[in-house]
Amino acid sequence: MKPSRDISALLAIMTALRTPVTGCPWDIDQDFASVAPYTIEEAYEVADAIERGDMVDLREELGDLLLQVVFHAQMAEEDGLFDFGGVVEAITTKLIRRHPHVFGKARDLTPYQVKVLWDSIKAEEKQEKAAAHAAAGKPERPARFLDGIAMQMPALVRAEKLTSKAAKVGFDWPTTQEVLAKIREELQEVEVELSCGNKDRIEDEIGDLLFAVSNLARHAKIDPEHALRRTNAKFERRFGAVEADLLHQGRNLNEATLEEMDALWNEAKRKERL
Repeated sequence: MKPSRDISALLAIMTALRTPVTGCPWDIDQDFASVAPYTIEEAYEVADAIERGDMVDLREELGDLLLQVVFHAQMAEEDGLFDFGGVVEAITTKLIRRHPHVFGKARDLTPYQVKVLWDSIKAEEKQEKAAAHAAAGKPERPARFLDGIAMQMPALVRAEKLTSKAAKVGFDWPTTQEVLAKIREELQEVEVELSCGNKDRIEDEIGDLLFAVSNLARHAKIDPEHALRRTNAKFERRFGAVEADLLHQGRNLNEATLEEMDALWNEAKRKERL
C-alpha cells in the first residue's frame, strides 16, 4: 500500500490494522477507552507545534490527530454504531446549522447577534440530543446549567470554563480586587492545613487556591492554561541555562549547592530581560 493524499487510503489502512489475524495485534487489542488518552495527547501535541510555530511538526501532528478520529470511527463501525462518513456528516450538519448567517437566510449579523444565535442553536441541539438518548433507551438526568463542560479537560481549563459559565448568570466576583482577596484567604487556609498535616485537607485547600487563581486569570482576560504553559517553558529554559553553566564549569547538577544554582538561575533570568 502506497502513501496517498486521499482520506480513503487512511481509512483502508486503519481497517487493515484492525483486521483479525492479519492486522496489528496492538491495534486490534484497543478499545475506545484505551485509545482516548492518546487522542488527548495528540491534541496537546498539535497545540505544542502551534505554540512553537513549527509548521513541519504541525502537519505531522494534525495527521496523528486525524488518525485518532479514524481509529475511533473504525471501532464504532465494527460495533455497528456509526462510521467515518457519519462523523463527517455530523460535523457538516452542525456547521451548516450553526452558521445560518453564512449558509442560510440570516445575513448581516453583528458579532454579538451571531453569538446569541449560536447559543440558541446549541440549546436546541441539546434538547434534540436528549430526545435521541431517551428514544435509544438512555434517558439523561435533568439538564443542569453547568452541563457540557467535558470532565476530561485539563483541570485548569475546566475551572476557567466553569466560572466563566457561572458568571453568565451573575455568580461571580464583581471586581478583580475581590478575587485577589479570595486568593489571599485561600493561601492562608493552605498555610493552616499545612501546619496540621492532614493530606486530604491540604489537597482541598490547594485546589481551592488554584481555582481562585484561575478566576483571577479570567478576570484579567488571560488564558490560565496558556499562562502556565509559558511559565513551564520559562522554567525549563532557565533551568537548562543553569545546567549548561555548570557543565561549562565541568560539574553536574548533583555537584552544585542550592545557593550556586540559585545564583545561576538569577543570572539566566537577568540575561532574558536584557
